[in-house]
Amino acid sequence: MTASPFSLAGKTAIVTGAGSGIGKAAAEALASAGATVVVADLNLAAARAVASALPSAIAIEADVTREADIEAMLDAAPGRIDILVNNAGLAIRRPSVELSAEDWNKVVEVNMTAVFLCSRAAARRMIADGKGGAMVNVASIMGLSGGGLYPNISYQTTKGAVVNMTRALAVEWAPHTIRVNAVAPTWVRTPFIKPILEQPDLVARIEAMTPLRRLAEPEDVAAAILFLASPGAAMVTGHTLPVDGGFLAQ
Repeated sequence: MTASPFSLAGKTAIVTGAGSGIGKAAAEALASAGATVVVADLNLAAARAVASALPSAIAIEADVTREADIEAMLDAAPGRIDILVNNAGLAIRRPSVELSAEDWNKVVEVNMTAVFLCSRAAARRMIADGKGGAMVNVASIMGLSGGGLYPNISYQTTKGAVVNMTRALAVEWAPHTIRVNAVAPTWVRTPFIKPILEQPDLVARIEAMTPLRRLAEPEDVAAAILFLASPGAAMVTGHTLPVDGGFLAQ
């Protein structure tokens, strides 16, 4: 029988921010495809809860803004690292004229710098063993559009940076057979957007703005991550795949 092009049997994947939301769904999707998953999160209890429900999963506490934590996260992977999903993120929603430099830097550190640090550390190992790998970054439709329901300048800026970082790293690391892609989700029904979900009128407005007339579910984004991480996407690199119900097509 021919193996599925989406099988990850024998592969090891690391997912950051995997204790809930998109990260949790991504860990579950990768595990269902056969990967051994390192479930990394700042909240160790949440990481353990996710890992306990998956076959051969490993939970680890990791602050992805700290290089020592990143190295410990990579060391936790059994064997080589085949897949890295940079999902950990932060949003501080304030009008630009009211956003402090401190809060700006917090978002930059998590959403942009940490993606680079994790990717660089993983790439060093992938290059050293000569077998390549796949990385998937979680960007956002706000990284491809200046629009939004409210001011969110630091989030929009850093997610735009992730989109271009994805392109740049894909080109730089292609000779090492390291593919780097991203997903750009719309509003996803997770705790990350809890303040929005508590406002039915706002949810209805988002649905009305979306051609498919609904918010995304974590599993919608996880399926796209699985595709980009899999052998089925062997010729795809430097691409940002919107998972947005048609929002950006308008």
